[in-house]
Amino acid sequence: MRTTNYNKTLKLLKPGYLAIALTGLLLSSDTTAFAQSSGSEKIHIGLVYPLSSNGTRPPLDTNKLSFHLLTGVSSVEKGFSFAGLSNIVRNEATGTQIGIFSNHIGKKATGLQFAGFLNTSGENQGAAFAGFANVSRGNVKGVQFAGFSNIAKDLNGAQFAGFLNKANAVKGSQLAGFLNIAKKNVSASQLAGFMNTAADVKGSQFAGFVNIAKKVKGIQAAGFINIADSSDYPIGIINLVKKGEKSISLTMDETQTAMLSFRSGGKVTYGILGIGYNLKNKKEVYAMEAGIGAHWFQTTAFRLNTELSATVLESFKSGEYFRSALRILPALKLGNHLELFGGPSFNFLSTNTTEGRNLHEKFIHTWGDRSADFQALYIGYSGGIQFIF
Repeated sequence: MRTTNYNKTLKLLKPGYLAIALTGLLLSSDTTAFAQSSGSEKIHIGLVYPLSSNGTRPPLDTNKLSFHLLTGVSSVEKGFSFAGLSNIVRNEATGTQIGIFSNHIGKKATGLQFAGFLNTSGENQGAAFAGFANVSRGNVKGVQFAGFSNIAKDLNGAQFAGFLNKANAVKGSQLAGFLNIAKKNVSASQLAGFMNTAADVKGSQFAGFVNIAKKVKGIQAAGFINIADSSDYPIGIINLVKKGEKSISLTMDETQTAMLSFRSGGKVTYGILGIGYNLKNKKEVYAMEAGIGAHWFQTTAFRLNTELSATVLESFKSGEYFRSALRILPALKLGNHLELFGGPSFNFLSTNTTEGRNLHEKFIHTWGDRSADFQALYIGYSGGIQFIF
């Protein structure tokens, strides 16, 4: 009686099975699979192991087509497999696997895996899409897309994750909302909302806060800090490059703002972070600056420094003074550790204080009311001395 009821159920569900089977075969690019089911390759349909057309043998079977309302179990999949909950393949899977919750491939997965939550595999060649995570115990050749994290051994392709990507060596790119980790080398790029870490990078690193690497041959750009053994093109406020250049400078500009700044970077680009004091104002006297710069036309005695900087003056009570500047600073080296520099600057000023407006007299162009919010463009100058170490 039990067998009769089971056969009736299969007969009622048969039209739905056929529709999903046809879709799966098209996704798997193997339209002969549904028509041929001879030898050891089977069509496997069921509810949950062992309630299926293969009975208790699924862990030993090789299938061309599998469809399960809940969980499917097999040895090898060579076409399309769908499960309302999870696909569990003990060995290899080739083709397309769709698990509403998860797909688990014991050895190599070749083709496409779609899971609402998790994909796992021994190694992967193709593309894996998961709502939460893709985890490969071996190498990945292809792409991994996950809402939270991707984990692989060596990667030849790309990883895209909402939070974390992790691999050993990366021949390709990692893009994560928060963190990318490459224990060995990266051959293309890392892009993260917060942090990238790698050994040698033959490409670029872009992070919202910090990049960490050994040798970087491309651009290393971070919202705050870059750390490397060698990096010629770091872009960040602080760049701790072992084989780079660091300096402490004392500068004065046309507003009588004296600034003590830390400059750090590589052979070409560097960052600026400074604090200072305005000698002309009575209230807005505390100064802070941050920016980036680049060295050009470098010789043993001369180079040209260009800088983009942002400076604020504060009383820490009320009122705002903000100035952004493009500075062109020819520099003369006095030995290996001292440098004199100075030159013009092109400035944009925004202030709502009387002291801020009175720091300047001549303007190229102005906006707003001089008694309230006031913006202006003007030409200024700055110069100073720095100790290089």
